[in-house]
Amino acid sequence: MTGLKKKKVNYTIGVVGLGYVGLPLAVELSKQYSVIGLDLNESKINSFKKGHDPNEEISDEVLARASIDYTNQSAELKKCSFIIVAVPTPIDNDLKPDLLLVKAASKLVGENLSQGTIVVFESTVYPGVTEDICQPIIEQASGLKCGSEWKIGYSPERVNPGDKKHTIDKIVKVVSGMDKETLESVAEVYGSFTNVHKAPNIKTAEAAKVIENIQRDLNIALMNELSLIFEKLEIKTKDVIAAASTKWNFHPYRPGLVGGHCIGVDPYYLTFRAKELDYDPEVILAGRSLNDHMPIIVANRIIDKLKEKGIEKPKVYVMGLTFKEDVKDFRNSKAKDVIEALKKSGATVIGWDPLLDDDTIEKEFGVRNIHPKDLHNTDAYVILAPHNEIRKITIHDIIDKIHNGVIFDLAGVIKQSDILANDITYLTL
Repeated sequence: MTGLKKKKVNYTIGVVGLGYVGLPLAVELSKQYSVIGLDLNESKINSFKKGHDPNEEISDEVLARASIDYTNQSAELKKCSFIIVAVPTPIDNDLKPDLLLVKAASKLVGENLSQGTIVVFESTVYPGVTEDICQPIIEQASGLKCGSEWKIGYSPERVNPGDKKHTIDKIVKVVSGMDKETLESVAEVYGSFTNVHKAPNIKTAEAAKVIENIQRDLNIALMNELSLIFEKLEIKTKDVIAAASTKWNFHPYRPGLVGGHCIGVDPYYLTFRAKELDYDPEVILAGRSLNDHMPIIVANRIIDKLKEKGIEKPKVYVMGLTFKEDVKDFRNSKAKDVIEALKKSGATVIGWDPLLDDDTIEKEFGVRNIHPKDLHNTDAYVILAPHNEIRKITIHDIIDKIHNGVIFDLAGVIKQSDILANDITYLTL
């Protein structure tokens, strides 16, 4: 691992894609370099220019101090000598890599590429995408030959949305380049604000990123399976983990819903490439299968328990709809799947998320947004993403509005001992 470096070259850096990854990166780089931030979303650019991040990952105070030239005009990239691409890489309906955005970004970069520029990709991809797919697109769009007229590198994003402790300047960056010269240049830029690890080649860096999230996905899948077993054994998963954690080499993962645009998506990138190479990645796909099925398992547990209480057509109140606590991002949120499964079982579902507006909740989740103080009664409380504002709700607020019902507390934020009413059933993973 290499420590912080002083910059040697006064690059003008262009960051393509100003989302959860690109914006924090642009802000950090602007402390050392001249930065052009490009995003084709005009409303987002206007918000940045007014000093506000609509995702609320970067505070207004920090954004005000950042010297970034925000634009939605791709021609501005012609001014750049170092370009970083940080666009989403989702999957399609067939669970295959959707490279549409990264391909479009490559074409856009190529059309505005100046000779001598270094282009670095941060988007999560399977090994080979940067050099075998993105590089040819840039070459064709620019008419410039990679290696002699411009260079390419890769440094996988490691942003953790909502995490105020492990910020971008405190996370080691894996860097790579097509040759030693490019590697040193990429290391210099990222080394201006954090420690770097130099990967031997681009494919290694690409692989490192996907296995980070695959490992986490599989560990959560393991804990989900264990929680289902422990439920049948009538023991608490939380207590088992606490006991096992007393051993120094035990990794205390927690069961849960795996959503968002990374952990539940990235494994499919590597499994896709593995299948192309005639290898069946059974373990990875088994973990994915279980985690994808967990929302239905959660919904069925709630419905089954309500039926035991004689409640056939329950009213269910679901709180915390984004994919992660204290993050506004609802992409691939498993709350959608839980709600859909509850509805299919005959439940009337309403919801609330303090980070989302009424229109977003109704459009994306198909439920009305009702604040807890406006809720009169319900048969079940379901707490999924435990945002700080949700954690402030006391058990007494809940008990007053639920009788002979069920509380499902995914993250275990409510103390079961606080539930004094004997007719309320408490569930968790």
